[in-house]
Amino acid sequence: MAQAKDELRCFVVGPIQTNCYAYVSEGACMVVDPGASGSAVADALSDVDVEAIVATHGHGDHVGGVAALKARTGADFLIHAADAERATHAGEVSVLGIAYDDGAPLPDRELAEGDVIRVGSATFEVLGAPGHTPGGVVLLGGGTAEGVAFVGDTVFPGSHGRTDLDGGDEATIMATLRRLAARIPAQTVLYCGHGEATTMKRELAYNPFMRA
Repeated sequence: MAQAKDELRCFVVGPIQTNCYAYVSEGACMVVDPGASGSAVADALSDVDVEAIVATHGHGDHVGGVAALKARTGADFLIHAADAERATHAGEVSVLGIAYDDGAPLPDRELAEGDVIRVGSATFEVLGAPGHTPGGVVLLGGGTAEGVAFVGDTVFPGSHGRTDLDGGDEATIMATLRRLAARIPAQTVLYCGHGEATTMKRELAYNPFMRA
């Protein structure tokens, strides 16, 4: 009997419309960037086994829903070590005057370059992507997730993430973009932290920061 295909679900959450993604494979689920409404996301995923909650970086709009989602599902929380402490402040008012649901808990697992996260028959390789924050990561799909990458606020269509916020550095993000351009296959769909998805092929052709 043929196996069910993997599924990607997206929830737009929080005051600045953060994309929270759920990747489902063989009944297992990885949630990426629950920036708010963790209990509501848990309700929407009641039909799958949420095994991991992964943050692409530690800004409040990407981790504000982690605590509630973790409490509901018991899933492990994963984030790069360089952003773990930053994520604990999500419930505090930021420099933009916005507070999110709750500070994130300390991680169950700290991510590093080259780590692999397994979700059913899918794998996601952790690529270090500092620049928007020091602990930013990209999750590059393999196995049945080949052609998928979660890029957080590192890449946007025709642009890149802000570097004028806490932990940002313009020279660092430019170096990150050059590495990603060489590392991520052109056919890969890039699922961004806000707004529409894009492809690496499109960004290599039209994103001036990728070609700088």
